Amino acid sequence: MKENKYDNESFFKQYSQMARSVSGLKGAGEWHAFQKMLPDFHGKRVLDLGCGFGWHCRYAVEQGAAHVIGIDLSEKMLNKAKEINNSPLIEYKCLAIEDFTYEPDSFDVVISSLAFHYLESFDNICSKVYQCLTTGGSFIFSVEHPIFTAQSGQNWYVDEQGKRLHWPVDNYFSQGNRTTTFLGEQVIKYHKTLTTYINSLIRSGFEITALIEPEPKKTMLENVPEMQDELRRPMFLIVSAVKK
Repeated sequence: MKENKYDNESFFKQYSQMARSVSGLKGAGEWHAFQKMLPDFHGKRVLDLGCGFGWHCRYAVEQGAAHVIGIDLSEKMLNKAKEINNSPLIEYKCLAIEDFTYEPDSFDVVISSLAFHYLESFDNICSKVYQCLTTGGSFIFSVEHPIFTAQSGQNWYVDEQGKRLHWPVDNYFSQGNRTTTFLGEQVIKYHKTLTTYINSLIRSGFEITALIEPEPKKTMLENVPEMQDELRRPMFLIVSAVKK
């Protein structure tokens, strides 16, 4: 996560125009599934890893969280979070996920939205999250699905007329960095298999409570024609686990 494209002015401007940036959680295609996997936040201490504009931090507070820490590497992201999702119960910190101090038993809930595919080691983050959670604490995260990240291009295979024929999956078991294009910029992501995500959690001591490969919600399928293609392959993976 130490590559920080979001403080690039042009990249940040484009990101700020995305539906999930403008409309918040309701503009995120996976939110309807992510929300169902979240625990009761009432009175809980919450950590949001890669908090971006702070939408999930705000949601946790609205649901009764006692205190929320949101960390992100991008100063521009956090400045926007403080502008639109500020609260005396939210503390924003500018640093990489890898560099946060995960004090033992310091949080009841850890959440992360679409950040871990920017981290090289998922084993490392699982161990740190396990350490900082109280016994019975919840860990819920979303990532780009391994089928989506396997191929560097992350684009549909199309015919000469531009018709989407299929989504290519190649080099699935070759884990590691992928250089792809996002919002017109080259970014580095780290492909991990589904086995890696699940076994890293198990090795760290977590009990997996749910796994979802979310389909777009019905209203998006009805109102955005290209969303129909999102039923042809999974784009997101959402997992919830508890510290045993």
